[in-house]
Amino acid sequence: MKSRVYFTRELTPEKVVEMYERLGIDLPGKVAVKVHSGEKGNQNYLTPEFWKPVVDEIHGTIVECNTAYGDASGGVRDNTESHLRLLEEHGWTKYFDVDLMDAEGPDAVLPIPSGKVLKKNLVGKNLLNYDSMLVLAHFKGHPMGGYGGALKQLSIGCASRAGKALIHSGGRSDDRYECWKEHADKVAFPEAMADAAMSVHLLFKGKTAYINVMKNLSVDCDCCVVAEDPCMKDIGILSSLDPVAIDQACLDLVKKSDDPGREHFLERVNSRNGIHTIEAAAELGYGSRDYELIEI
Repeated sequence: MKSRVYFTRELTPEKVVEMYERLGIDLPGKVAVKVHSGEKGNQNYLTPEFWKPVVDEIHGTIVECNTAYGDASGGVRDNTESHLRLLEEHGWTKYFDVDLMDAEGPDAVLPIPSGKVLKKNLVGKNLLNYDSMLVLAHFKGHPMGGYGGALKQLSIGCASRAGKALIHSGGRSDDRYECWKEHADKVAFPEAMADAAMSVHLLFKGKTAYINVMKNLSVDCDCCVVAEDPCMKDIGILSSLDPVAIDQACLDLVKKSDDPGREHFLERVNSRNGIHTIEAAAELGYGSRDYELIEI
C-alpha cells in the first residue's frame, strides 16, 4: 500500500493545522515539536508565528539541540548559553515552552543494530521525556546534505552536539572539532543521516507526524548565518506519517516545477548526493519512496 502524502498550495499557518488534521492521528501524551529555530542572521527560517497555530493545537513543546559548528562558522547555536539567548531573540520562548534537549548531559544513546554506517545515535537526553513527536520541517537546500526535510530533522535535528559530530564523520568521531577533519563522504554521510533518522522514528513508532513546508526555497539551510536568498517561488505544504515519502514527494515537486530556479536548486541536491538519504532510508525499511499525493 502506498504511503499517503497530503499536499496544498496554500501557505498559511491555518493551513498547516488542516494538513496535520488530515493525517487522522492524535499524538498522545507529551508531544515534542521539532522545528529549526534559525541561526542568528539567517533570513529564511520559518518564524514561531507561522508555526504557532499547529503547536497550540497539539499543546506541544518546542524541542531543539545544540549544533556542532566550529568556531569559524559565526553561528551561536553551538553552546547552551548563546543558543538559549537566540531562542528568546527569535521569539520561540515568547509563544511556547522550549526544551533545549542537550542543554545538560549525558546524552541518550539510541542503538541502531541494523544501521548502514552508525550503530548508535546520540540524542539530547530530554528526548526520552516525550511520548510522541510532530516534525515540522522547512524544506530547502543544504550545504552538505543537498536538501533538508523530515529526515534531516529526525537525524541531525534531534542529535546532540556529539551526535551531530558522529553523523557528520560517519561514525568516526563524536568530537565537534575532529568531525570536520573526518567528514564522511557523499555516500557515508547520507547513510549516517538515514541511520540516525531511523532511530528517532522508531523511538516514537506509530506516534510521529510530519509536515514539510516548501517556502523560502533557498539552496542553503536555516543553519547558515548568511544564506543565499530563495531561488524558487514557494510551492506549498505537505503532510504524511511517512518521513521517506514526504521528502521524496517534495523533491518530485521541485523536479516537476517549471520555475527558472529549479536547476539551481537541483544542482545543490545532486552535487551533494542528497537523494541517497532517501534511498538509504527506504532500504532500511522505515518508509517508502512509493506514495500517493493527495492534493487538497
